[in-house]
Amino acid sequence: MVASERTERVKLSQWEALLLESLRVLGWSDEELIAKTKRGELPKEDTSIYEFNYAELTAFAAKEPDIFEAAVRSGYRIKYNTIRGIRSWIAVALQLEPELVLDEGREAVIASLTPVELERLSGVLSHGWTIANGEQEGVYRIVPQA
Repeated sequence: MVASERTERVKLSQWEALLLESLRVLGWSDEELIAKTKRGELPKEDTSIYEFNYAELTAFAAKEPDIFEAAVRSGYRIKYNTIRGIRSWIAVALQLEPELVLDEGREAVIASLTPVELERLSGVLSHGWTIANGEQEGVYRIVPQA
């Protein structure tokens, strides 16, 4: 398939992406994740700083089953990222603690990423963000596009 024939990834809200990624770290297969979400067999309580309410993901999967399943099986792009949302996605999906820089005009998320993690992050970021090389090899700055 040539690039022009590829279909664009489905789009999820930043929150939907965080909910999905928080379940991925449980080690479930795509099929398990889809089935458990459809049946509402998700954790009842989330004790993380995010306090995820998985009933929201079950409701989304019921309302938009094709989008949900495509996101799980084929990946997704986030509709709109915020700088704090990017930091949270890296923390949840990649289990890393990136640095958050909120200085006006220098806003950035700084993270040490492997090539696989870098590819995964670049695949989900919404438009309007750039990943630049940091000061050290393997360290990247995620910044708003100029």
